[in-house]
Amino acid sequence: MKRRSVYLDAPGRVSVHEETLPEIAPGQVLVKTLLSAVSSGSELLFYRGEAPEDLPVDATIPALNHPLAYPLKYGYAAVGRVVDTGQLVFAFNPHEDYFLAAPDELVPIPDAVPAEQAVFLANLQTALNFLVDGRPKAGESVAVLGQGVPGLLTTALLAEQGLKKLVTFDRHELRRTHSLKLGAHASLDPDGHGAWLKFDELIGKRRPEEGADLVFELSGNPEALNRALACAACAGRVVIGSWYGRKPVSLELGGRFHRSRLRMINSQVSSLCAKINSSMADCLKLCLGKAGELDLPGLISHRFPVARAAAAYELLDERPGEALQVVFTYE
Repeated sequence: MKRRSVYLDAPGRVSVHEETLPEIAPGQVLVKTLLSAVSSGSELLFYRGEAPEDLPVDATIPALNHPLAYPLKYGYAAVGRVVDTGQLVFAFNPHEDYFLAAPDELVPIPDAVPAEQAVFLANLQTALNFLVDGRPKAGESVAVLGQGVPGLLTTALLAEQGLKKLVTFDRHELRRTHSLKLGAHASLDPDGHGAWLKFDELIGKRRPEEGADLVFELSGNPEALNRALACAACAGRVVIGSWYGRKPVSLELGGRFHRSRLRMINSQVSSLCAKINSSMADCLKLCLGKAGELDLPGLISHRFPVARAAAAYELLDERPGEALQVVFTYE
């Protein structure tokens, strides 16, 4: 049996390979993929050749637990049906139209939940992880830098926390518009004229030591981390959810950071389930329940047949302001 798989052949080069599907081993099931979501953050690091080479592609995902080497299959948000039973499932699996998995690697999805909703489970898990690490409290002022899909979902979860003020930042108007729809009190262009003065006004900053109680840096841009530190209040928390890969980060730690007792928190989703004393399946079921409360399909801006995978990566790389969630479809 043949399958089509998306490969990053080399940095900047994408193709779809037809390959022979391995034989089904004992304890495995065959899944026919319906949709898979493209991550505009981590996947672009591999697409651009900016991912660290001294780590496995992802040691926490069986399908990706191998050294980084091109040609490379990637992706971690697939929704499909088990061929034998018709059960709709979610899996952390690369972009391909058929794949094999152990049943405990699959999250059953109720038929009442559309695939366009379930495909967001990985990003919802990431957003939940940011809140677990940041611990927002009712009445706090919070800033979120970066409104890609993980940033937008983080904003949606934060909007339920009874915050005094929730202000987001992104360079792209499309993302800022959706940020407001998901509950941000204001969404600003970080490069816009007077944006940071406007932020000070919104949170009521009157003295240098004042600012946001909690800041999330989710832009993927190393330069944004200094901005995140600058807008945090004395003793504020700065959650770093971005994965910068091999991009260098230059931090200004000798001034206000030193005097203001700021706390930087590295947030990485792979250990989320342990932190909340939950199995991976139970953690994803929690996210599935949350998915039903949000208009997630409304965040899908582009659907590409898997045969046009290269065009999808080109869009995200060259015209990011036009896209939100990009998904591959499989006939």
